[in-house]
Amino acid sequence: MTPIPYLFFDGACREAMTAYAEIFGGRVETMMTAAEMPPGEMPVPEDRKGWIMHAAVVFDAGMLMASDDLSGQSGPMAGCSVHMALPTAAEGAAVFGRLVEGGEVGMPYGATFWTPGFGTLRDRFGVRWMISTTEPVA
Repeated sequence: MTPIPYLFFDGACREAMTAYAEIFGGRVETMMTAAEMPPGEMPVPEDRKGWIMHAAVVFDAGMLMASDDLSGQSGPMAGCSVHMALPTAAEGAAVFGRLVEGGEVGMPYGATFWTPGFGTLRDRFGVRWMISTTEPVA
């Protein structure tokens, strides 16, 4: 089994998933709007028909899925983070720097006793991240 995080946004899914594909070097596999659903599947307010009903970004060893909350009832992400481990501490630092633009640092990215690179943040879309490296401790 492979867990796949599924994120919810409030109208920013397209922008977020496009950014994640670019930042992590993935590719957008799916980006379906609410307007593309078969008629009668579920009621969607007219102002949300351009929102994303399902998106998927594929990476070399995994994927992220997401949608906009068409009901408008999801609160901000809490109690969970998406963890991504990069091959080197330098790559981890670069990804951390790009993700935190417009967001906020929880724990600054840097060396710890267990890894040469780890940090936490909440990005500009409200998603919480843990970024680390698989590079061994020297």
